[in-house]
Amino acid sequence: MTLIAFMGAMEIGLIFALVALGVLISFRILNFPDLTADGSFPLGGAVAATLIAGGHDPWLACAVAAAAGACAGWLTAWLHVRLGILQLLASILVMIALYSINLRIMGAPNVPLIGSPTVFAPLIDADGANAWLMQPALLATVVVVAKLALDAFFASQAGLSMRATGANARMARAQGISTDRMTLLGMALSNALIAVAGALYVQTQGGADVSMGIGTIVVGLAAVIIGETLLPAGSLWLITLGTVLGALLYRLLIALALNADFLGLQAQDLNLVTALLVGLALVLPRLKRSLRSGKGTAS
Repeated sequence: MTLIAFMGAMEIGLIFALVALGVLISFRILNFPDLTADGSFPLGGAVAATLIAGGHDPWLACAVAAAAGACAGWLTAWLHVRLGILQLLASILVMIALYSINLRIMGAPNVPLIGSPTVFAPLIDADGANAWLMQPALLATVVVVAKLALDAFFASQAGLSMRATGANARMARAQGISTDRMTLLGMALSNALIAVAGALYVQTQGGADVSMGIGTIVVGLAAVIIGETLLPAGSLWLITLGTVLGALLYRLLIALALNADFLGLQAQDLNLVTALLVGLALVLPRLKRSLRSGKGTAS
């Protein structure tokens, strides 16, 4: 693998690290199975691409995309806590609705951004020669800021209340915590992060496409699971760090598989490689536990 290909894998990995952090909030912190990610990721991309193509500031476009994603996550949680719809079904309903909403926002199946200013433009030379380095550098900065902000939030009173809601909602309510409010806030925060990832993704790819969110939740879950395998559960800052590292490792493994000539894999095999890696990520924790129990028995 060349250095350019490696940095390209890291670039996509950093974007999906934001997705993974969002999935961590819904699946691990709140214990809320959420498929809204497959709709909020392209929602963020659609909003950002439409605004940027219309001449608006790219950072403002990212902020609006985050707000749109937060609304999507809030709606999923509202369907559950106010109308009593099953968590998974509520997220599926919102995900399906977002497909049409994204088409409405873009006005077409895709919106090109070739030649439009992006958040990376001030850092990139006129000939684009340093884009391979500067784009991952900026994305790494965004991911670090997002991770540290989440660490600080979950150490606060509101964050502890949210963690208590996911750990034991009945006990949290007995302590006077509004679990419904924490669920609404947590789902909004989760999907805001995922939408920001979509907004940054379209700016690296040169455009938005209505189908670009397919499989987003799978990638996010794989990153979370790989991160849990890499760094055993401990303090929250370790969990978020493991999630970021899991996303980077996941994309690196995909790039290595697709660039390994002896495997004979091509771009159209991406979904196959993804399925295999996700399956491996799901099996790894069990193998790890088996090895530990085996060592304990031997001793």
